[in-house]
Amino acid sequence: MIVRHGRLYGLLVSLTAFTLGVAASAAAQDPPADPPPSASGTQEQQPPVENRADEDRVLNPGMPEFTVVNLPTTLRLPRNGFAFRVSHRFARDLTEGSLGELVEDFFGFDAGAQIGLELRYGLLRGWQVGIYRTSNRTIQLFTQYTVLRQGESSPLTVDALAALEGTNNLRDDDPDQPTGEGLRSPALGAVVSRVFGRTASVSMMAAWVGNTNPLPADLVDHNDTVVLGVGGRLRVRPTVYLVAEVVPRLAGNTPNVTLGSFGIEKRVGGHAFQVNVSNGIGSTLAQMARGAGSADTWFIGFNINRKFY
Repeated sequence: MIVRHGRLYGLLVSLTAFTLGVAASAAAQDPPADPPPSASGTQEQQPPVENRADEDRVLNPGMPEFTVVNLPTTLRLPRNGFAFRVSHRFARDLTEGSLGELVEDFFGFDAGAQIGLELRYGLLRGWQVGIYRTSNRTIQLFTQYTVLRQGESSPLTVDALAALEGTNNLRDDDPDQPTGEGLRSPALGAVVSRVFGRTASVSMMAAWVGNTNPLPADLVDHNDTVVLGVGGRLRVRPTVYLVAEVVPRLAGNTPNVTLGSFGIEKRVGGHAFQVNVSNGIGSTLAQMARGAGSADTWFIGFNINRKFY
């Protein structure tokens, strides 16, 4: 469902008012990006964490968020903690028309958008569950569990990932609906990451995603897709990051072209504000597995993340 101009401006105004209202207090809560130097010129050590459960509540500057742009990371959600994400992918192709026309459309922000709302919950230590819904009536239910953790006799963090995604609000296939409505796409995979100190992190997702072809199964050779997404986050300022990801399809149903995204992100306390550019507007696992329509089309978007713990 495409959001038209008036509703979009109303949402942006509401979000802006909310974020400006909390920015001052959130900035005061934001821990120092780097420990201050001591009299000897060396950095002070951070105070010890009282217990292992509290480790998940400490900011990790190398991997501060649960996604890169669309790809999941292995950031752990504390038990009983919440995280909320708003995603926007504007439908105006940035390569269409002249520069003057693009400026008149405010670089795509005047166009309709695919909006996503995500809520995560820390069910147990190392185990998080969530729901993500986009405005084209797609719902994704997901769960993620830490199997190995970097530093605990492992150089990498490894999470198991499972999801069930459905179009048409997860309803069953309906022969009276247009082709592609009512698709259900299960997914199984793993997310592997490596954090490089307080500066950078790399995440990789290998997953099987079922039912990625909207055509009937008897008309296609492959109905599922195997994907290998790779993304990273580089800290260029104490609270500013560059992000990028690419999601190639390795096997199965692989139409269209590989979906790729890049952007810039600003962290303010428990908030993170990201502006991104992608060659497609897909943001769920199955949408990423279906790829982008063209390598020559680019769409602007943004993510707003908020932690509640």
